[in-house]
Amino acid sequence: MKSFYLTDVGKVRDHNEDSVIILKNEKEEYLLAVADGLGGHRAGEVASSIAITYLSKHFQETFYNLTKEEAIIWLNDVVLNINKQIFKYEEGHKDSVGMGTTLVVALYTKDYLLFGNIGDSSGFVLKNKKLHKVTVDHSLVNLLVEAGEITEDEARDHPRKNVLMKCLGASLEIEADIFEVDDVRSVQGVLLASDGLTNMLDLDKIESVINSREEIEERIVNLIQKANNSGGMDNISIAYLEKEEEGGMN
Repeated sequence: MKSFYLTDVGKVRDHNEDSVIILKNEKEEYLLAVADGLGGHRAGEVASSIAITYLSKHFQETFYNLTKEEAIIWLNDVVLNINKQIFKYEEGHKDSVGMGTTLVVALYTKDYLLFGNIGDSSGFVLKNKKLHKVTVDHSLVNLLVEAGEITEDEARDHPRKNVLMKCLGASLEIEADIFEVDDVRSVQGVLLASDGLTNMLDLDKIESVINSREEIEERIVNLIQKANNSGGMDNISIAYLEKEEEGGMN
């Protein structure tokens, strides 16, 4: 297995509110996560950091040989505890009230691949060199697309495309959408990204770079460069895991 993650401030923002991580335990089980923070007074970077720090620590301490059902419970518990920590931080830091973060997580083991998602950071799998989006965005424009009120093309340039319908820190009651990927053996790669990538590059361009013959680090750097060349309107974060040989990730 190969993996690499990277985050970049982009061309417009003056600081980076994203956080990203990839971890592996002794059982060759992997955690990938991207969090895209929001809120004034740099509170967004605090919220995303709270999410990734807690997730990382909890994975290292408690995620070991869990069944798929146990992993789903584990993921739901993590989301609830991160949300509580964000609200607790706000209580002691009044200038941070209103902060929040998206969170997309992938849990890969030899038996299953799960994604958890809150917000509009995205999770993809690579199968037969084709990228497939697994997660569903919790955004206003996605809601309008699903309702048939606007097209996907209209959604790309919609003036309210950054409005989220759900994120960590927005409500005391929160629950992630959890997705299971069928046929783990056929999965060649797992890609997580903040909307700083997906708003700048369409799926075909991302797929083309991922399938290039460059080293994994060069491909991720290339994606960030292309997103910046397309405007770099937001922070850009990517976590990518792939099998080194053809035939799946087992």
